[in-house]
Amino acid sequence: MAELSYARGAALVVGGAVLWSLMGLAIRAIGEATTWQILFWRSLGLAPVVLLFIAWRSGWRPLARLRAAGAAGVTGGAALVFAFAGAIYAIQATTVANAVFLFAASPLITAVLAWPVLREPVRAGTWVAILLAVIGIALMVREGLALGALSGNLAALGSAAGFAVFTLALRRGRTGDMFPATFLGGLFAMLTAAAVLAASGQGLAIPPRDAALAVGMGVLLLGGGLVAFTLGSRAVPAADLALLSMVEVMLAPVWVWLFLGETAGAGTLVGGAVLLAALALNALTGMRHRHITPT
Repeated sequence: MAELSYARGAALVVGGAVLWSLMGLAIRAIGEATTWQILFWRSLGLAPVVLLFIAWRSGWRPLARLRAAGAAGVTGGAALVFAFAGAIYAIQATTVANAVFLFAASPLITAVLAWPVLREPVRAGTWVAILLAVIGIALMVREGLALGALSGNLAALGSAAGFAVFTLALRRGRTGDMFPATFLGGLFAMLTAAAVLAASGQGLAIPPRDAALAVGMGVLLLGGGLVAFTLGSRAVPAADLALLSMVEVMLAPVWVWLFLGETAGAGTLVGGAVLLAALALNALTGMRHRHITPT
């Protein structure tokens, strides 16, 4: 593959973030399907896209790449079931702005968990960012409690924690390729959703329009966004990635406001701004830390 320039890499990263930012709008557009039905059909769209990308990157030997993922891939895939299901329920149960702002806390949750799990020290700048994030999250959860949307807030935080565990599993397994674990996550999500739906008597059948939207989310928004983001990340430093990926968080509430008239409360906006400031601080101090660390 030809070497990407920083500008093209950044454009791919932003493009992936823009696709992800449309997820809330797409879920809002679904009429009747439940959380588990959406999870099943969306995963049905996601899994083939990820498997095809794995096959292409591995010289058309996807099974060898999947086997190499090992226990880390299985653990990460299982964590994604909670992350995916929690994200869908959160968007259904609270405002999109509230949900995506809380999803954005995942990198800071990862930093906290990496301390006891991986024995990785937490930078001073990250501790400050975590403190700011806790304040922002408290403001949003308090508003969610007042509006009767506490379950959606908790689901969003659970989703962020699931993504954090996914990240930690890959780092513990010392693998930089997240696609095998993502494929397993899609596969596990399909099986889990099917089992839950069978046990509850709901079934997999949903209106064709809902099914098309859910599968399209998996193929284009989630799968396509992941491919674009991953390809672009080859040319973009980690700290820059963290900043560029904020495009998703900033745009997601805009789409539902433009097309559905959905607005967020003052507590969500203030808390979200504090959380975004915390993430920006963490990324910027990480950039400075990278420059002063001897190589």
